[in-house]
Amino acid sequence: MSVKTILTEPHKMLRQVSKSVEKVGDEERALMDDMLDTMYDAPGIGLAAIQIGVPKRIIVMDISRDEDKKEPRYFVNPVIKKKNEEKAKYEEGCLSVPEQFAEIERPNTCEVEYLDYFGKKNLLKADGLLATCIQHEMDHLEGILFIDYLSKLKKTIIIKKLSKIKVNRKIL
Repeated sequence: MSVKTILTEPHKMLRQVSKSVEKVGDEERALMDDMLDTMYDAPGIGLAAIQIGVPKRIIVMDISRDEDKKEPRYFVNPVIKKKNEEKAKYEEGCLSVPEQFAEIERPNTCEVEYLDYFGKKNLLKADGLLATCIQHEMDHLEGILFIDYLSKLKKTIIIKKLSKIKVNRKIL
């Protein structure tokens, strides 16, 4: 298991649509372990494989926020089966959009079908932060970032800030 580099916006790979996983085997489990290590190290509560440069439909998350009681979740080939029409706003951030946050409105509940760490099919009814996190990470699988929900002006300002940060880090 190892910590990987997280791609940051603007990076063209973040806009790719991820490909389905044929089967969950040792390679996919090793990837999920690396993703979890990377997410915890960042620190974050969710990570999609594309964020570390792997265009596979895999996400990991842990919304427990408790160092001593980790509750990792693994989602392979997740598909949202139902979304509630009722919406909720959460302040979202993203490891690929560092130090930027915005309130995003999403359905407050969803049902997601997915394969787990061992390839077993599951159906999860999620609400609150878990529903928001699932939808946020699943957006990554489609090449969508949370800033895409913002006005064009706000999005442009954030991308310019991130571009400057990248240039400054390369100079140092």
